[in-house]
Amino acid sequence: MTNPLLTLDRVSCVLPDGRILFSDIDFALDRRPAGLVGRNGVGKSFFARLLAGRIAPSAGRRSGAARVHYLPQQIAPEPGATVADLAGVSGALQALARIENGGVAIEDFDAVAQCWDLRERFAAALDAHGLGHLDAQRPAVSLSGGELTRVALLGGWLAGADVLVLDEPTNHLDRPQRLALLRQLQEWRGGLLVVSHDRELLDGLSRIVELSAAGLDDHAGNYTSYEQNREAAQARAAAELARSKHALRRGEAELRAQRERQERRQSRGRREGRDANQAPILLGLQKQRSEVSAGKSARLLQTQLDALTARVAQAASQVADAPDLALFAPAPAAPRRRAAVLDAVELPYGVAAGRPLDLIVAGGQRIGVVGANGSGKSSLLQLLAGRLAPVRGSCVVPVRTACLDQHVSLLDPARSVLEQLLADDPAANESVLRTRLALLGLDSDAVQRPGAMLSGGERLKAALACALYRREPAELLLLDEPDNHLDLAALAALEQMLRHYRGALVVVSHDAVFLDRLALDTRLAPTVDGWQVSAW
Repeated sequence: MTNPLLTLDRVSCVLPDGRILFSDIDFALDRRPAGLVGRNGVGKSFFARLLAGRIAPSAGRRSGAARVHYLPQQIAPEPGATVADLAGVSGALQALARIENGGVAIEDFDAVAQCWDLRERFAAALDAHGLGHLDAQRPAVSLSGGELTRVALLGGWLAGADVLVLDEPTNHLDRPQRLALLRQLQEWRGGLLVVSHDRELLDGLSRIVELSAAGLDDHAGNYTSYEQNREAAQARAAAELARSKHALRRGEAELRAQRERQERRQSRGRREGRDANQAPILLGLQKQRSEVSAGKSARLLQTQLDALTARVAQAASQVADAPDLALFAPAPAAPRRRAAVLDAVELPYGVAAGRPLDLIVAGGQRIGVVGANGSGKSSLLQLLAGRLAPVRGSCVVPVRTACLDQHVSLLDPARSVLEQLLADDPAANESVLRTRLALLGLDSDAVQRPGAMLSGGERLKAALACALYRREPAELLLLDEPDNHLDLAALAALEQMLRHYRGALVVVSHDAVFLDRLALDTRLAPTVDGWQVSAW
């Protein structure tokens, strides 16, 4: 390992309500680009903020003099903020302007810090990263999600940071923006820690760190290598556990057999003693020698059993104790011939606005909607969900729908997911619901917390549960970037569930790996020339 840029020494993170997210964690970040993975709610965002120096550990120590540029999961510009504010250069640019106008304030010279060409450098950096169309004074609120992320990331280059700490930077980015971000990160030569579930991004890194309830597990190599090594290690651990259990069962059987043999010998000795013509003192000595010998043998075997039991415990500790996640596909009635009919529909937003869309969604059809941010994909789902009216044309949806949007509006922030599910179906079996939520990765504590108190990934899981486990199963599932915020285990469970769903499906995503695993049959893309429909 190269010299560390930042280190964490036996750090712990305890929430205000007393919950322990992680404890006694040791970590050293060097110049190898690292990805941080783990289940939702395990504390990845807290870990990133702690490493970046944004929060202090509850115990332990963070050390390192490296300058850190931190990118949070949600970028929310302040009112009136500009592109320059977002990149962190507004103060220096304003100081430079005052100096150019004759100002002599010492603090302005300190802010500029010999960067007299900052204005030109900023414009050149924007242009070099495909953001040359943005002006430094443009309001940040007018930027797309991808532009917000990439401008904020650019601040790390301009500030001369030594380390980038990024929390889910590809969330909400369309395909071109994702590729641009990947290229941007490939050019970075400092330290890098990325919290992500984006398998394409993670495959471009050379170190994967997994945070779990058991602590931190460090893997050299990219995500594909990490997955292969983990599966192989789990297979070896499971085989060792099976061997250990088999050896323990044999040892227990041997101990039982030894005890039975000893009991038979003692019983035979008592019978022979009654029949033999020996002095009682000799019989007593023989019995004593026999019991001593049997005791030594039993103690030896018990010691061996104790060692085998310890071996089983050690082997069991190496087997992942996190349960596999599972989602249960809704079971709608036999698919209708048509789930939706769009006749010359024109949407109010997007690049295809004003271009008519004629589309019949058959029962059981599986459509992937792809395209750039702002192109009208979400508007189409809102139309199918009955939340948005077309400018022209008609949209008829004769089936029950469930729509999971990017704002997880299915989830009431003031109520727990368990409350919502029971309110929808008072006759539902609460223990069955709890089991299904647990298999989704929502434990007994999470299912009772209000939606607003859940992590981003937990909120998405809870909203998924509200969409899937309702009283009347949906015949048309509308999913708007459902892969955002989900941990990798939950993502795999979602992919498996959607492959088995027998209703109609319309899904929006920028994750090519995710879409390719859903057995889609139709591709729908909004373009400036109208809506393009093709086979997947």
